[in-house]
Amino acid sequence: MDLRSQILKSLQKISGFDAIYLKTPERDEFGDYTSNVALTAFENSKFQNSDNKWGNSREFAENIKDQLLKDVDLQKIVDKIEVAGPGFINFYLKTDTLIDNLIQIVSKENVYGVNDDLKGKKILIEFAHPNTHKLFHIGHLRNITTGESIARILEISGAQVIRVNYQGDVGLHIAKAIWGINKIGFKDPKDLKARAEFLGEAYTKGNEAYEESDVNKEEIHRINEALYEDKDKDLMDLYKKTRKWSLDYFDYIYKRVYTKFDRFYFESEVTQDGYDLSKKALEDGILKESEGAVIFPGSKYGLHDRVFITQRNVLTYEGKDMGLAKLQFKEYNPDLLMHLVGPEQSEYFKVVFKALEFVLPETKGKEMHLPYGWVRLKEGKMSSRTGNVVRGDWLLDQAKSKLIELYKSDDKTAEDVAIGAVKYSFLKNSLNQEIVFDLNESISLEGNSGPYLQYTNARIQSVLAKSKVKTPRKADLRGKQNLNILSITRDNLCLNPEEISLLRLLIHYSEVVKEAAEKYAPNLICNYLYQLAQKFNSFYNKYRILDDKLKSEEKLHENKTEEESVRYFRLYLTGAVGVVLKSGLDLLGIKSPERM
Repeated sequence: MDLRSQILKSLQKISGFDAIYLKTPERDEFGDYTSNVALTAFENSKFQNSDNKWGNSREFAENIKDQLLKDVDLQKIVDKIEVAGPGFINFYLKTDTLIDNLIQIVSKENVYGVNDDLKGKKILIEFAHPNTHKLFHIGHLRNITTGESIARILEISGAQVIRVNYQGDVGLHIAKAIWGINKIGFKDPKDLKARAEFLGEAYTKGNEAYEESDVNKEEIHRINEALYEDKDKDLMDLYKKTRKWSLDYFDYIYKRVYTKFDRFYFESEVTQDGYDLSKKALEDGILKESEGAVIFPGSKYGLHDRVFITQRNVLTYEGKDMGLAKLQFKEYNPDLLMHLVGPEQSEYFKVVFKALEFVLPETKGKEMHLPYGWVRLKEGKMSSRTGNVVRGDWLLDQAKSKLIELYKSDDKTAEDVAIGAVKYSFLKNSLNQEIVFDLNESISLEGNSGPYLQYTNARIQSVLAKSKVKTPRKADLRGKQNLNILSITRDNLCLNPEEISLLRLLIHYSEVVKEAAEKYAPNLICNYLYQLAQKFNSFYNKYRILDDKLKSEEKLHENKTEEESVRYFRLYLTGAVGVVLKSGLDLLGIKSPERM
């Protein structure tokens, strides 16, 4: 039931305007939807110059309202329409409409919120991007959390989503790590995390040495060139062994945060194609020589000039991205290719995308950089044992340990809640917002946190488990033999404000999911779920949902007293909130434990 579309259609027909702003009011007293079409019309020059009969926007809004009240389609779903202020038009839905939506939620259960807005679209989303021989840090954790959530939101909106991960397994950072290993001395700690820490320590040492002296810098460059040319067997054996360490470590994290990629791309597999494409682009005049290097003259297009092949004849990231694009479009030919990468790469991608328009015209208009904000820790004492980098898995372990300590959680529940706590702390912020991560705030069972939502859902599941009806299902609501208890409430039940408020919020879940898909904004779902959990807990704390009769073996089609009808309605309302909470948490990539 797309109520918003029905109201928009009527507004467009009656007002004569296509671009209409229809939103959900922040306060219940202003209705379920509000439109400023009358105000917008009076600011429109075409309207101002027309022979209109109304002196101000409120008069025009009143005229629109009078015509809307005669609309047969609106009469089926809208209880009243009011004009407020200078001309806002507020719509209040019928209780029957709200209950119809409730029935729809409990009927669909786990698939509620699905739409086909993006049906037929193939979207390749490239995220995570860790480099081998370096640690998977807190920034990577935000990246993979965001990428997975956006992928799920796009999928529920009908898109075919391909999850890919482009990992740096060649380049100067590898040479720095290998140089560091040679200085420290090779050792195999056996354990996945210990291996990752060892490589992180080696990279840190090599990186510091690179900055300290030209001698070290030259040594590291020679290692990089030797790896590039694949001529030193001992060096290659060390590289391959430690590369596998990194990939095993990354795979452990991917599984832990519930992400599975359809394709792993590596710099090593696209380097040759990137080099060949860059050389061909040089011959075609797309790239040009400059001081012994090969560059793209971005300044011709209001961008930066960037190097694609260095003076030492080594392909840069820019050149490798040419080879990557060629392979990705050959294998998947997506309608949209999204690169989830930090904001510092914005200018970089502008140049690469412009170069690709000339080198691979099929990519034009299909490449997109989706930036996200930085992450830092609120407490300086929170740091890993390797340099100043905070490992992503270390942070998850800290959250899990805290949960076990504070709430005596079992290991599995603590793991699910820890993952949810960290993920939600990232996702509740807008994508471009920088985050100050607070561990204690993230694991709190109160306030705007993942565990608060998980706990609310666990509370709901406990209520449903105590009733013989359990989770309301389609079979309970449909069929000639079953009396729909919710139909009874339409005629003889006086709903309280908390129940009405929940019903009105449930109406908007599918709309929030659609908007989140359009804006690539998981935080919109977070905001909605937090509001829903708050309203449910207020309702739960004020009213009884179950009594002894509802725990008996009564069947739904038996006659009910008015008091029993109230209890059954509240049970269905509770079940519906549970369905939406679970659905929303799943879109965020967060599990919903039934017990906490």
